Amino acid sequence: MKFTKAASVAARSLSPNKPHHAQWLITRKCNYRCRGCNVWTEQDQRELSADEIKRGLDVLRKMGIVEVVFSGGDPLLRDDAAEIIEYASRYFVTTVYDNGSMAAEKVDALRNVDFAAISFDSLDPAKMDYIKGVKGSFEKAVHSVETLQKEGVNVAVTPTISQLNLDEIVDITNHFTKMKVPVWYCLYSYDLTADENQLFRIGKAMDEFVIKDKQGMVNLCDSLLEMRKKNKRILMTTKLLKAMRSLYSEDKRTWRCSALQDFFIIDHLGRVGGCHGHNFVGSVFDLPKIWGSKEFESLRKTYRQCEQCTYLCYIFYSLHSGPYGNLALAKEQWKNAKLLF
Repeated sequence: MKFTKAASVAARSLSPNKPHHAQWLITRKCNYRCRGCNVWTEQDQRELSADEIKRGLDVLRKMGIVEVVFSGGDPLLRDDAAEIIEYASRYFVTTVYDNGSMAAEKVDALRNVDFAAISFDSLDPAKMDYIKGVKGSFEKAVHSVETLQKEGVNVAVTPTISQLNLDEIVDITNHFTKMKVPVWYCLYSYDLTADENQLFRIGKAMDEFVIKDKQGMVNLCDSLLEMRKKNKRILMTTKLLKAMRSLYSEDKRTWRCSALQDFFIIDHLGRVGGCHGHNFVGSVFDLPKIWGSKEFESLRKTYRQCEQCTYLCYIFYSLHSGPYGNLALAKEQWKNAKLLF
């Protein structure tokens, strides 16, 4: 099965003019109260069934998608999460995000994933609990990481870089990579548009999280670039770190967004958008019919010109767009996972 999956993923990676990455927010339910996010204030009990999601995954596979990232809310809050994750893991490089509260409890659901990503924003328990808005979040995240590692699940941690923890990121990285736990990063983001129809809202800018120390961010990029030469568990490409450095040192974007070209996002109702910051453009079930439409070509031009967000995963995929960029990314980014290229 491992060889079959690897061969299938490699073939799809090299397919031209097809998308390769999809982030599916399979639920809007969340049990945390993170200060930098408003998902918990706008929860929605509606969501697609497991059968509908599996049907959507079949559509994605036929379209050429290589990687599926499940997030939310917290996807592990779904009672049928194991069924969905197992199905996706057969065909895609599969990552599941968890806020740290559910992974230890749902370890069996995560056994086949390529990465279970645990949100971990501080080594200071009090600060971590402050950021997550829930007491005990630090202990739960530690327990999740330790449990998954003990059980042989490919676990990684994902600090969200903000002004509040900018000076901790190197320490967090060293702490976990010494434990042989890979690290990749998110970057604090917020809504930059007043469009009420945007696919997914993450909240207004919060002053304590917005990165104002640009030189500090440049220094962090320099540190991670140097550390990465010897530390292969830093799962950020050199190209991405250099792009971040240019953004904060020169206010220069070295990429053009490839939303609706190389990647897209799907919400809990199956609606598709190039990113969360714009209106949805259709249903996952209609994608094969509308992917090559004039409307989508026009939207791709809009996305390429967009300079609104600094959402790291969108930048990541845009920098590594195209078949060969995607295959190189897969080789580099998931070399510690079960799936071997």
